[in-house]
Amino acid sequence: MVSIQGISKTFREGLSSRKVQALQRLTLEIASGEVFGFLGPNGAGKSTSIKVLLNLIRPDDGKATILDRDVSDRRVRRQVGYLPENPYFYDYLNADELLWFGGRSSGMTADDLRHKTPALLERVGLLEARKRPLRTYSKGMVQRAGLALALIHDPAVVILDEPMSGLDPVGRKMVGDLILDLKHQGKTVFFSSHILNDIERFCDRIGIIAGGRLRLVGELDKVVPAGETLEGLFLRAIADDFGGLPS
Repeated sequence: MVSIQGISKTFREGLSSRKVQALQRLTLEIASGEVFGFLGPNGAGKSTSIKVLLNLIRPDDGKATILDRDVSDRRVRRQVGYLPENPYFYDYLNADELLWFGGRSSGMTADDLRHKTPALLERVGLLEARKRPLRTYSKGMVQRAGLALALIHDPAVVILDEPMSGLDPVGRKMVGDLILDLKHQGKTVFFSSHILNDIERFCDRIGIIAGGRLRLVGELDKVVPAGETLEGLFLRAIADDFGGLPS
């Protein structure tokens, strides 16, 4: 369903134009219908990987495909829902207008949108606020509006970058329930998170990235050794980048 093959990406940073290797020969396969958790410290390459999958940036080497099509194929975008870590929308729109814009851009009919929008906004807890301008929303409400936008066109692949960011416990539970519902529908969910408890609750497989390199990938119940926690496994996987395990 999602395939990353030998992706490398280098950026130039600052006035000195120092080269920063964001991704190094990253290879990853995500199967249809699975929930895949992508873990890594800040600056590890998680968001860069996601931007490559969305064709927002181009890799220096390698190839990425979704649904057996190169990510540069426009048809791919109609099958992908995306929630960025810090969503930003035109703040004069309300939630209804935001979903109308997203749905029509994805090829939905007006009748389908009129039918689906209220149910989806109710699901993310925004039905009563649907006519309010987005500029009056809290950070958590904007996050939930972004999640509704990612799901309005019923995508086959859902990519979530830190979906719990800025959410209170009620919002986190709502997002968690949505992820499980997507799994039950047979959708493919790829999400990055710093919250290890969420990874343990929702994911079939995980990948740990550090320094732009994939350090570990596998089924959660198989890669965590008996008697060890996911936190311990994570710290061991990234230890080389931080001069060993923290005391």
